[in-house]
Amino acid sequence: MATNTDKYEAEENFPDFSRQDSMVRTHLTQDMYKNLFKKLTPLGVSIDKCIQPACEYVRDEKIIGLVAGDEHSFEVFKDLFDPVINEQHSGFGPSEKHPKCDLDADKLQIDGVLDENYVRSCRVRTARNLKGACLPPCISRAERRLVEKVFTEALNSLDGDLKGQYYPLQSLTKEQEQRLREDHFLFQKPDSHILVNSTACRDWPTNRGIWHNDQKTFLAWINEEDHCRIMAMQKGGDIKGVFARFARGLKEVEKKMQANGHGFQWSERLGYLSACPSNIGTGLRSSVHVQLKHLGKHPKFKEICTAMQLDKRGTGGENSATVDDTYDISNAARLRKTEREFVQHLIDGVKKLIEMDKTLEKGGKVEVPKA
Repeated sequence: MATNTDKYEAEENFPDFSRQDSMVRTHLTQDMYKNLFKKLTPLGVSIDKCIQPACEYVRDEKIIGLVAGDEHSFEVFKDLFDPVINEQHSGFGPSEKHPKCDLDADKLQIDGVLDENYVRSCRVRTARNLKGACLPPCISRAERRLVEKVFTEALNSLDGDLKGQYYPLQSLTKEQEQRLREDHFLFQKPDSHILVNSTACRDWPTNRGIWHNDQKTFLAWINEEDHCRIMAMQKGGDIKGVFARFARGLKEVEKKMQANGHGFQWSERLGYLSACPSNIGTGLRSSVHVQLKHLGKHPKFKEICTAMQLDKRGTGGENSATVDDTYDISNAARLRKTEREFVQHLIDGVKKLIEMDKTLEKGGKVEVPKA
């Protein structure tokens, strides 16, 4: 049976990018689009599904504009994905290869904990997606139900200090919702351009939910931006302990999934796969909430963080304001280094930021480090 796409040539269907700026606009030529126009992945994903975010207007911001509809998108549409990945990750050519996973917390070089006069809390999180199912921009209702079932079965079978409970968004009581909000565990329907414009929010909130252990130090979000976001957190500066728990929990979840014939989406070249090309590789974001009363007021604070390959956010997440001079500092990259190396990078960077804050407190000066 012919589809409406079959009636037209690629030139007639080429997007109008005149009102926005994106990496897709930079790299997608008409010739490339013509070559990819009628290709489909084994799960039926088209190039038009992948570039939909680039076809929507986003004010005053250059966006990536590209999402993977499934794990095969990176290969079937590599003519576009490869240059976008290369740009997003500041150089990662088609011959480069992401290193193997390293979750060994014992290799971290840190004496004790991060300075708790400055560091308020630590968190490590990553994204994992179910092999064989479409990613959120293209997922079907049946696949979303399968994702919820597979991940919650694995999570609910954890024991010891990882033992916990799943809370489906669609059946939360008012009391549960209030508690999850107070614990800062509850996620709302996303309003970011990439999730809204890629249609990843369809059927909200069905088959979405939050799982956490009884001690509230190990958490999972089901069917938000990716199939599952797994994280460990705790108050204070014990980043090594947080990473160790994160690694142990992540390994246990994967082990229990494998026992039931399931696995994570993974590429030998790109590492763990994600809907957004920015999160491929490790998908890992290691972060601390750190109070920087003096450095935070420095006119070049953002430049300093950028030069150190660190992201700076408010304590409420991306694009949020800071509270009490406390910032969320994390590794900026996701690709080319291992999980353990990214956590080490954060440790070293936060120590340096604290040193700078102390220098400014004493009346000294700090400079933007050489990148």
